[in-house]
Amino acid sequence: MLLNVRPPAIVVDVGFVNGLSAIRSLRRAGVRVFAVDHKPSALGFSSRYATKVVAPSPLADEEGFVEVLRGLGPGVVFATHDEGLRAIARHRDSLELLCPFPRDLERLQKKRVQLDAALHTPDTRYPESAAEAVAAAEEIGYPVLLKPSEPVGFRQRYGKQAVICQTAAEVEEAYRQTEPWEPMVQDLIPGGDDELYTLGAYLSESLEPLGLFCGRKLIQTPPGIGTARLAEAVWVDEVVDAGLHLLRALGCNGLSQVEFKRDPRDGTFKLMEVNPRLWQWHSLARASGVDLPLIAYRDLTGEPVEAVRMNGGRRKWAILLMPGERPVVPRPPFVEATWSWRDPKPAVVHAVRALRR
Repeated sequence: MLLNVRPPAIVVDVGFVNGLSAIRSLRRAGVRVFAVDHKPSALGFSSRYATKVVAPSPLADEEGFVEVLRGLGPGVVFATHDEGLRAIARHRDSLELLCPFPRDLERLQKKRVQLDAALHTPDTRYPESAAEAVAAAEEIGYPVLLKPSEPVGFRQRYGKQAVICQTAAEVEEAYRQTEPWEPMVQDLIPGGDDELYTLGAYLSESLEPLGLFCGRKLIQTPPGIGTARLAEAVWVDEVVDAGLHLLRALGCNGLSQVEFKRDPRDGTFKLMEVNPRLWQWHSLARASGVDLPLIAYRDLTGEPVEAVRMNGGRRKWAILLMPGERPVVPRPPFVEATWSWRDPKPAVVHAVRALRR
């Protein structure tokens, strides 16, 4: 198929490696890619595969952001962070864009909705006052996690996903912070970051899995509640089965990451969250034979798609350099998040920035 016949892909929020990886996946397959970000310094803009588009921030100027997207369509849009995803979802019907996420996105992003549909979950309470939150924490046993059922607004305000609490006073303060977003008190599952497992999937509109990947984090930044720094591909039937059950129960078609934590006390995989979008280390899925952005693009544009699942395990993914942290260098071969022989500039840009900081 000729390049100019296929609709373009629009990758939103290309500030870091999740957007960069999507750009590379799609452009290597012959798809024209518009890379959209409000920061001119976004890492994805340094890729030779991207057509750079600076747009207003969806938080500061949602209408302006949407208007820029409207000028790029029709095409297939990929959001890599919740802020852009929410804005696109709210204007979905007025945009001539194909979207790899469910129509009732806002409902599905509520943690309480996700937990209600899951097979195994941490012990979770839904207090309606600070006093109820303290009582729930004492029943569950410290330490506990205070987190919002609606995470997007809380993360925008405080720059974090949840609060670990060791005392009643900390619970009261965390409840005050999360109160506008339906606070939850949750058992803090013990174990390290290497107990965090992911199902990465693309489900068709009829909820048939066209791409399946499974892996786990080995190191995340910051530890405990953070994003992946080192991860590996590993197929775990319980994770895949529980994730597919949940996605179908939620009616969550499109791209998704379902994260579980293995509870060492009973061996069960308990739900952490569902992200209905591309996540930070999805390039490991591509290296394992499951190119999720391309699968989504082909399905939404009516191209033939053959269902695939990951080919083998123990392949690793890493971000070698991070500002203010020691290098992480796993034993080769591994996927480096920023490096590509055919597109080396983003790795150089990232390395210079990391060393300067």
